[in-house]
Amino acid sequence: MPFFPPLAPYRHGMLPVDALHAIYWEESGNPNGAPVLVLHGGPGAGSSPVWRQLFDPDHYRIVQFDQRGAGNSTPPGEWRANTTPLLVADIEALRALLGIEQWLLFGGSWGATLTLAYGQAHPASCLGFILRSPFLCTREEIAWFFEGARLFHPELYAELAGPIPAEEREDLLGAYARRLLCEDEATYLPAAQRWCRFEMARASLRGGAASGLPQSDALAVNLARLEVHYFRNRGFFEDGQLLRNMHRIAHLPAMVIQGRHDTLSVPLTAFRVAGTWPGAALRIIEDGCHTAFEPGMQEVLLQAAELFRRHGHFRAT
Repeated sequence: MPFFPPLAPYRHGMLPVDALHAIYWEESGNPNGAPVLVLHGGPGAGSSPVWRQLFDPDHYRIVQFDQRGAGNSTPPGEWRANTTPLLVADIEALRALLGIEQWLLFGGSWGATLTLAYGQAHPASCLGFILRSPFLCTREEIAWFFEGARLFHPELYAELAGPIPAEEREDLLGAYARRLLCEDEATYLPAAQRWCRFEMARASLRGGAASGLPQSDALAVNLARLEVHYFRNRGFFEDGQLLRNMHRIAHLPAMVIQGRHDTLSVPLTAFRVAGTWPGAALRIIEDGCHTAFEPGMQEVLLQAAELFRRHGHFRAT
């Protein structure tokens, strides 16, 4: 299945959410259609026009927004007053602004994390979920972010760890937090560039390091700063919180889509999420990795949106 054609938003705006932050939002597709909220990853990656091409624009009212500090939201890269509970509150504020009663939720990687957090806080506002490569921000997963690279991408791990003094290498997350969240550009910029190469080169089986790199130094800094901020706070969750609270959304339909060869968001997490969710369908993509933009992953994401359009659930009939 090919993506739907490129689509321009028909409405956009800025929503001030506190004295510091304002979030950028936009709508595309059918203004009277079935609402779907698309949550970007990272944290800090920002929205992309390509995500709306997964949804039939004649049927769906497609809502996107840039989370605090990301994309066109202001101030860029700001990690202060930036927590998961605040992002969840921002989503509810956006839903109220747009006059939407309920919506389908779509998110991949960190976007899936935030989708689950929002759904568990506001299940009555949700119609269903499409989750790609879910990530639960557990202590185990964050440790694997580094250890998995050491085992499977040792050259990338060496590039990340090499510039760090030997006495700091036992805590790479702390070492990069100190560099990325400082005010010295000569320190934080090269650290952000290394962080982004380290992550993006592992996201695809085919694309290599250049496939998903931020298109500017500023975007790289935003992404790296917000990721290290959320990682060092374990997503502002208690360990295991999202799995413990799955009962709050267990009655709602979901499709969990996971690449077999994903070394960023590992298949075990998708298996655990689907295993605690009676309404969930799990699809493992045998030739898939982390990115949505390889053929197997792309096909199933499009199928999921089409199944929900036709049936309001994800069980093929």
